[in-house]
Amino acid sequence: MKIEVAPGRVAQRQRRIREALVEAGYHVISEKGFDAATMLEIAERADVGAGTVYSYFKSKDELAVAVMEKIMRRLALRIEEVTDTFDDPAQVYAFGIRNVIEAATGDPRWKRLLNRSEVIADAMFRVMGPFAIRDLRNATAAGRFDAVDAELIWKMATHAIIGVSLAITRDELPPEAVSETVVRLLCMAGVSVAQAQDLARRPRPPLAPE
Repeated sequence: MKIEVAPGRVAQRQRRIREALVEAGYHVISEKGFDAATMLEIAERADVGAGTVYSYFKSKDELAVAVMEKIMRRLALRIEEVTDTFDDPAQVYAFGIRNVIEAATGDPRWKRLLNRSEVIADAMFRVMGPFAIRDLRNATAAGRFDAVDAELIWKMATHAIIGVSLAITRDELPPEAVSETVVRLLCMAGVSVAQAQDLARRPRPPLAPE
């Protein structure tokens, strides 16, 4: 007698396997780097067969993008832990974008994927968007920003962040370009250059370890 498995249970199992693979990929890539990580090792860490990985991800690059989305979400949550203590909603957004740029230019896991700029910018818009768009709207509601279309501003910001980060990692721009980029992105949210410079210069408490 054949036992039918409910579609809902199949979907849940597939979701658990995918999450296990992304979690395993996150740890292996973080420990060994992208180039040294292998799909076999990731499968073993997730406790699935080697061929199972390719049922969910066509290539290591595709898995790496999913891992990057996880890294982005964890970074957003670590930023939020700090910014929840801020009184100025404009400072919340300023702190967030600077830390994202510094991660993109300093974390080897980001650097490896920056050349896939469109893919990574799209991932940033989707994963970090709920945080950034909320912060833009909060600062606008408080009269600190004039972000009429917060989604559009964040969309433009993601492409600017990835583009500048890629240029810095290629030595086409100096590391000092980070501060000027933060200022220009804040101006895009509707503040003057002087106001943006003030926000960019404010003390930045450290993030908790990942």
